[in-house]
Amino acid sequence: MKRMMQRQGQVAADGTPTRTKPQQRPAPRPASERVAPAEYFRQVRAELRKVAWPTRDEVVNYSVIVFITLIILTGVIFGLDWVFGKAVFYLFNV
Repeated sequence: MKRMMQRQGQVAADGTPTRTKPQQRPAPRPASERVAPAEYFRQVRAELRKVAWPTRDEVVNYSVIVFITLIILTGVIFGLDWVFGKAVFYLFNV
């Protein structure tokens, strides 16, 4: 523990605590700093260039998967609703 504290600068070689100032956080940027609209759109364009856009085949495949999942889950919910509805009507003899 002592060696670790020495490496971190908390204690000197003889084991006495060192007096160091606590690290201060950098001051936050003022909220009033704004960029011009043209600069903003340049930054947006630069960030959009970094995006890994999916290919057309990937979009089609993912859309098909979502559509099939939607149909399956809709069927499951419909089936559960139908079964519980029949069960409630049977319990109350309607």
